[in-house]
Amino acid sequence: MAGSTIKIDCVSANDTDFSYLECGTGKLALLLHGFPDTANTWRHLMPKLAEAGYRAVAPFMRGYAPSAVPLDGCYQTAMLACDANALHEKLGGDGDAVIIGHDWGAPSCYGAAIDAPTRWRKVVGMAVPPTAALGMAFVQNLEQIKKSWYMFFFQHGLADLVVGANNHAFIEMLWRDWSPGYDASFDLEAIRKSLAEPKNLQAALGYYRATLGDGYRDPK
Repeated sequence: MAGSTIKIDCVSANDTDFSYLECGTGKLALLLHGFPDTANTWRHLMPKLAEAGYRAVAPFMRGYAPSAVPLDGCYQTAMLACDANALHEKLGGDGDAVIIGHDWGAPSCYGAAIDAPTRWRKVVGMAVPPTAALGMAFVQNLEQIKKSWYMFFFQHGLADLVVGANNHAFIEMLWRDWSPGYDASFDLEAIRKSLAEPKNLQAALGYYRATLGDGYRDPK
């Protein structure tokens, strides 16, 4: 179907240049990816949303090529929420818009809806719960701490070298561990291309460094 064709475009929002995938026409459905993903992670869902009457838009999150690395170097969750609301405005969204996020995209969704509730009719977060629940899991659930080991490893500067080494073998390991039996070859090629430059890899790790540092500071 012609309406289900995925195309790429770009827009400037919140002082950052974003590239995004787009499919369909109608009400805005903003799709926010996480790590180790790109906007391509939504390639199966976007045509389905288009068939349901949505304009599905999946941006490459700030710092993930071909989107720009922000000059301010801000990656805290509050800034990601600002990105989402700025994209809503620049893309012509209205009160019927839907926002869907996975991994880092999930807290971005929650923050965007809290900051501007009238912009979003529905909010869907996957894999990451709201901040209070996540914080409680870290305090009370040792299994969650163990599963989140990589978040703490990413705080070290050595991660800049390790994660990108051997054609991003570290990321391939994460895909293999987190999605056993899934053929991630397309996704791996996409993330390798997106994080090929050191500045983009540092941006992706910057999300974790901001969260365990000043991640909840309001950029405004």
